[in-house]
Amino acid sequence: MEGNLGVDVQDYGFEAMNELLLKTMEMKGSDLHLVTGSKPAIRIDGKIHVLDYPVLKPDAIRSLLYSILTDTQREKLEKEWELDFSYSISGVARYRGNVMKQRGTLAAAFRAVPFVIPNLDDLGLPPEVKKLCDLSRGLVLITGPTGSGKSTTLAAMIDHMNRTRELNIVTIEDPIEFLHKHNKSTIRQREIGLDTHSFATALRHVLRHDPDVLLIGEMRDLESVSIALTAAETGHLVLSTLHTQTAPLTISRIVDIFSSDRRNQVRQQLAGSLRAVIAHQLVPRADSLGRIAAVEYMADTPAVKSLIREGKEHQLYSAIQTGQTYGMQTMDTALVRLCQRGTITKDTAIEYCVEPSEVERMLRNWI
Repeated sequence: MEGNLGVDVQDYGFEAMNELLLKTMEMKGSDLHLVTGSKPAIRIDGKIHVLDYPVLKPDAIRSLLYSILTDTQREKLEKEWELDFSYSISGVARYRGNVMKQRGTLAAAFRAVPFVIPNLDDLGLPPEVKKLCDLSRGLVLITGPTGSGKSTTLAAMIDHMNRTRELNIVTIEDPIEFLHKHNKSTIRQREIGLDTHSFATALRHVLRHDPDVLLIGEMRDLESVSIALTAAETGHLVLSTLHTQTAPLTISRIVDIFSSDRRNQVRQQLAGSLRAVIAHQLVPRADSLGRIAAVEYMADTPAVKSLIREGKEHQLYSAIQTGQTYGMQTMDTALVRLCQRGTITKDTAIEYCVEPSEVERMLRNWI
């Protein structure tokens, strides 16, 4: 394809699109980016690598994307100017795709999702995370920036429950990423735009399916957060994600979604239903062999519950620091421990930390 790409728009069809996606997997990339006026690019270990292909023209990108979209997806894209969808190459991988308009042309990003769900023990998470899979009710939140592995952690937790417990599990995702097969548990996976119109619509009806575990791909708005909190309060285990960098910021984000007259009630709900916040980011390894997860973990200790109830989110960081006997750790502590083991460099720890002065102090005391 390298020699033909860009020569004739007709070459930008199904085979060309699949070859770019296959190359993403071959290069062990996490994302493929297609933008008008630029060459195709792949994100590998957090860095963008531009491929040695011709610059993409508007008609070329349109042909590439339309070759793998259904008629319904094309119509939605033309009407709404953006589209989330999933795509599979048999025996290779699934991809989470997003297409949007920019400067009047199409641009796309594809996130590679392996067919094989990783084992929870292999993700480098605190051992307490595995214990969360034994809960019968409550709210567990996985947070972090885009590309930090939130979906992978969620999938590994659901897979562990599926293999070890007899449950009724319902997921609502946009789009579906990891595919789960029935094991000890029964699993229903619903995709926004394919199986339901929106998170809010799906959540309004989901409790009628008698779920033990409810996975919400992302808590996006007031209605989805409200229903998730209610479900967690009424005897369901709810797992979801937020794009926040730390556990304290996660609490603030949820509370701030609501109007001021409801925030006190929401704090009471959170204090009663939240079981844990797992905030993680992927940071470069010292040996340059990929990236590793740095994980902040906050559990529902009496101190944490009290601070949430009283609206003192700014003190949660200190509660996490002093709660190591409960398995809790701040992001900065996680980075320092990775540095102590030689897994990451001091510069990396400083670059990705929350409080550089605190990390430097901890590293000085260690040395």
